[in-house]
Amino acid sequence: MKLWSTICAATLLLASASAATLEAEDAAKAPRRDDVVVMNFDEDDYGDWTIEGEAFGAAPAKGTLPGQMTVSGFAGSGLANTFYQGDKTQGKATSPEFVIERSYVNFLIGGGGVPGLSFDLLIDGEVARTATGPNLNPGGSEALDWATWDVSELQGKKCVFRIVDEATGGWGHINVDQIAFSDKRRAGMQHEREMVVEKPYLLFPVKQDDTRSYWIKIEVDGVVVREFTTRLALATQPLSPADYNACVDMSPWLGKTCKFVVEKADEDIDFAPITFSDELYGGAASYDEKYRPQFHFSPRFGWTNDPNGLVYYNGEYHLFFQHNPFGVIWGNMTWGHATSPDLLHWTERGDAIYPDELGTIFSGSGAVDVNNTTGFQTDPNGPAPLVFMYTYNGPSMRYGNPASQALAYSLDSGKTLTKYEGNPTLPHIVGGNRDPKIFWYEPTQRWIVALYLDGEDYALFESKDLKSWTELCRIEKLGCSECPDIFELPIDGDDNNRLWVFWGGDGKYLLGKFDGKTFTRVTEPLNTKWGGNDYAAQSYSDTPGRRVQFSWMSGGEYPGMPFNQQFTVPRELSLATTPDGVRLRIYPVEEVATLRDEEVELEREPKDGAAIYRATKGETNLDLLDVELEIGQGDLPKQFSISLRGKKIKFDVAAQTMTYDGIVAPCAFGNGLSLRLILDRTSIEIFANGGLSQISACFVPEDENAAPVLETRGLTELDAKVWTMKSVWNVKN
Repeated sequence: MKLWSTICAATLLLASASAATLEAEDAAKAPRRDDVVVMNFDEDDYGDWTIEGEAFGAAPAKGTLPGQMTVSGFAGSGLANTFYQGDKTQGKATSPEFVIERSYVNFLIGGGGVPGLSFDLLIDGEVARTATGPNLNPGGSEALDWATWDVSELQGKKCVFRIVDEATGGWGHINVDQIAFSDKRRAGMQHEREMVVEKPYLLFPVKQDDTRSYWIKIEVDGVVVREFTTRLALATQPLSPADYNACVDMSPWLGKTCKFVVEKADEDIDFAPITFSDELYGGAASYDEKYRPQFHFSPRFGWTNDPNGLVYYNGEYHLFFQHNPFGVIWGNMTWGHATSPDLLHWTERGDAIYPDELGTIFSGSGAVDVNNTTGFQTDPNGPAPLVFMYTYNGPSMRYGNPASQALAYSLDSGKTLTKYEGNPTLPHIVGGNRDPKIFWYEPTQRWIVALYLDGEDYALFESKDLKSWTELCRIEKLGCSECPDIFELPIDGDDNNRLWVFWGGDGKYLLGKFDGKTFTRVTEPLNTKWGGNDYAAQSYSDTPGRRVQFSWMSGGEYPGMPFNQQFTVPRELSLATTPDGVRLRIYPVEEVATLRDEEVELEREPKDGAAIYRATKGETNLDLLDVELEIGQGDLPKQFSISLRGKKIKFDVAAQTMTYDGIVAPCAFGNGLSLRLILDRTSIEIFANGGLSQISACFVPEDENAAPVLETRGLTELDAKVWTMKSVWNVKN
């Protein structure tokens, strides 16, 4: 068997299993032939397969079907997926006849393993080989994985393949793809390497193309300490600037021997070298890639989505975030971690909470346990415990545990997080219950958690110690799902006149009152956003005197980058009285203005009914801008537009709206209009009238942008102040 390339800074102690080695040596004696593909399910129909019943639909599925958890792991564009119209449908799919001319049949399989489901190899009408998906109980995963039948003793015989779905209950469907005869098995092989942990960070090259994904485990003293999926680079695949070395913090096991296991790898695979480093990511980072936001947070490498665990302590802002350390697509959900003294200049600290047998680490929140209600603080002179409540999402791991809520804590001011040994603290309730938001309610001396349940429904729970919980009330029909937040704010800055805000994932919110037991709404759901790239916002705990929020700019595109997704600028929330009643304001925190570099001098040039405002010193280095615009009431036409570096915003005074890139938001013009525009390399954020209306949107910038700083159409006067912005990144390794 071909060994991996030399593993740098590691001691090779263990070869692959001897049986696998002998098998590979035997196979190597004869030249391998190309695989014979039986069916890949990538066409628009089932070809010459015979389809019975309704379970298969009229054509192969192109991935996930309505009502189904995300299907992953299939090859190409399609698969046989019997979840058409849910688990209640039944059917069979039978192939034409084939002659077995190879030693193995390889295939991808997933879905249910309950009675009535099977993928079969038939000889003379009798089942000679059979397989099912892995899932038997609630939870589980829709991921397909490789399986192999040894058919060497059946070579020369005629056979047919059959997919059967006669099940109608939970997990009553099966997924099959990429059936092929082969001289090489695709499953059952396991590559193992042992190495001494000589430095704290384990680095291994990952690819961002269609390289096959592998399930990887790292074991220490026979215990799995990390497991994940990733696209490992091969020795023949040099990393491009868009690829990177994924990083695992192995510092808890310095000096120990760890086993690195790759499951179900091809027997002659040759992976790229694995190395150890003293520095996170080996020190690699530029933060100046072509599409890197320059003052919006994005992870150094990998994917990010929801901000998590936002807490302020001892002059330091902690930003935890949903992170895939092992790829630029969603998966392997882990809590990344960064800190900042000012909400702008961030230092990444490595990943803080990794998945385990209870599931991947979904969203959650953090706070300071000032009173040590958890009892975690044992040193009376030490820092207060930082406590974090998060969701374990079992179905996204292969163990299939239903989603539950768990607790972690830090006794060193957030440098390291420890999972509570009694997890989960709030077991599964319903659906995909998730995204706990905790806060301390002083009047009742209790912790409160807001939790998303299912559909459009949420609930509040209380606890004296964060370890056991009692439900208080339900908050139903919010009009959105996921990512709750709850906080109290003064109205117009008056601390004697306050309301509570209950917030959902897409920015819908309720105003109400909370007495420690019941949230009583005083409004129906209101909007803060009307589209664009803005989701899963969360506000900081323990920031005295203000409520600061980050939001994930979901859906942005960053082609060819070693990272994916970004956050908004930090925003301050407040309540203001308007003609429509009390409403939430969202506006950049005052710290954003500290990034202003130089004020841009503008000269106005009339042109074809429009006005162009150019920089007197030229149009270069203007991709990072902070802009304040004021338009008096007397200067407002019925319709007008303002473009910032070619990004057009249209205003309709009669309709009281503003529109950017098809996103329409309400916009009041009663006393004129004030605008704050924040432009970074890949995003624009628009705040109207002090943040009573806002739009956040991402874009892929042009290579050459010759657009002027500002261009207006329909306006006669415009009071504009424009500043260039400084980058917050200073790592140039």
